[in-house]
Amino acid sequence: MTHEELLAYYTTPGIFTTVRGYEAQIDAMPHDIPAIAAAVSGLIVHQALAPAYKVTLSPEQIAQSQLHTAEAMLANATAHNNSPLTETRDPNERAVGVCRHFATLFVAILRHKGIPARVRAGFADYFGNALHGEHWVGEYWHAEQSRWILIDPTFDDMQRKIFKPDVDTLDVPRDRFLVAGDAWKLCRTGAADPKTFGVAGTENWGLIEVFGEIFQDLAALQKIELLPWGWYGIATDDANCDRETALLDRLAALTSSADAAAMEELNAILVAENRIRVPQETIAAVLEREKRVAAV
Repeated sequence: MTHEELLAYYTTPGIFTTVRGYEAQIDAMPHDIPAIAAAVSGLIVHQALAPAYKVTLSPEQIAQSQLHTAEAMLANATAHNNSPLTETRDPNERAVGVCRHFATLFVAILRHKGIPARVRAGFADYFGNALHGEHWVGEYWHAEQSRWILIDPTFDDMQRKIFKPDVDTLDVPRDRFLVAGDAWKLCRTGAADPKTFGVAGTENWGLIEVFGEIFQDLAALQKIELLPWGWYGIATDDANCDRETALLDRLAALTSSADAAAMEELNAILVAENRIRVPQETIAAVLEREKRVAAV
């Protein structure tokens, strides 16, 4: 795989990042990364932060966080307000999701606009504490600077007020958001304490969370943006965190790099190792379920 082929791959939508029915609205959006990130933050409300917006979510709204596709998010964000996508909705009129939904919608819009982009799963330390909280962001290729740039599209004015992030959310430093492979390497070498990695608001902390996140990032690099709790393959057996260290070390290194050479090697491993692939029946079940869920 050449670098040009890699960029072409991430310019086309994956199974969850098509935007059928919303092409004209997205075409009308500025071809501008900060504007797109701001638009996404105004289209979704984070389920866990709804009380901060003085929003009481209905069961139907809460169920939206189980949806995968960008089209479903856009349907929910426009169901009660069909204003241009760049106009911030009242929080009660937004789609409901978690960080994965912000990142996936952001990437879907960029891909439609011909900008190479991908979702990254990992851990962020800029949410007002010294911990590494499980988090998902977007990453796009900046042609003029010849580099991938991490973008966190979750922050609207309310989130900035709550968390006071001390990073540029339009160019997040890679030591402040650690892709899962980097987190694994730091924990394995003793450079970071695994107990500081986990899911905010839960008791799910430790190396096992980093282990699972490797597979979420691996899937996202294949343009299969699962839900954060959608572990699959060998990630569903916690014992593999200890007995598959050689494989995990290699996956961590390759997903951390995620350049053309690394992705070519990853693809070869995926062909050889069925147990680290997202099962086709899982994808089929997700897509069938999405068809049945109507916008609230």
